[in-house]
Amino acid sequence: MNPGLRPHAALLAMLGFLIPLAAHAQSGDPDPERFTEEIDAFARWDAKNAPPDDPIVFVGSSSIRFWNTAERFPLLPIVNRGFGGAHISDVNHFLEQTVLRYAPSVIVFYAGDNDIGAGKSKETVLEDYGVFVQSVWSDAPSAQIVFIPIKPSLARWELWPEMELANQLVRDFSQRDDRLHYVDVATPMLGEDGRPRPELFIRDGLHMTAEGYDVWTGPLAEYLASLERSTSSVAARAHALRSAHRSGLTVQTARGSSPFAPVKTSTTPASQR
Repeated sequence: MNPGLRPHAALLAMLGFLIPLAAHAQSGDPDPERFTEEIDAFARWDAKNAPPDDPIVFVGSSSIRFWNTAERFPLLPIVNRGFGGAHISDVNHFLEQTVLRYAPSVIVFYAGDNDIGAGKSKETVLEDYGVFVQSVWSDAPSAQIVFIPIKPSLARWELWPEMELANQLVRDFSQRDDRLHYVDVATPMLGEDGRPRPELFIRDGLHMTAEGYDVWTGPLAEYLASLERSTSSVAARAHALRSAHRSGLTVQTARGSSPFAPVKTSTTPASQR
């Protein structure tokens, strides 16, 4: 992770999650430069293809990379920037190349699986996600961020208690700001016996089958549709806000409100609340 990218106390304190960094041991972050080839491939693609305006950026590890988002979300303006094996720290390191350059209106985030798989704690997952949120909002303060919870898998079932606690920390964190969202697609991956459903995974027990992505796509598609309706109605104002923010100007909103209509954090799409 880049030096200086640890979360400012103000952000986490504002959201009620100020974590004493000395209170938990943290495994070292892996070298993000191992992804140079993948990141360069994104740049080459971008040089030949114009991204959509105000896109929904999917970013994170292999569960994002293998998600055939163009086919599963054909009516939404999606940019997929998943890279397999990524930790949250890797996403933070390459944030400009994978997220910020596209000026997204909405971001769908999945990472943390590999972090806990490598020995990082639930607190580190929350802390590093806080870095991600802080860094995004420093550049795009109106961006909506959707967290996909760490999935229960056959290969990492022994780690599920820590993963589940990490998910709960992020879920609680997400309830503190209307721009943060948590869509629970992890619970439907568990069978009646409380264990991961085998048909949702390929042979390695970690990556998902088409049926696994079916479990994710349905609820997320409906949730994103509700977000897209909300954000597209004020897209011009969001663009002005981003431009003003980058120029160091101040944009007034009525009574200090967000330029977006509030979309409360929920596991249920807004249209069904």
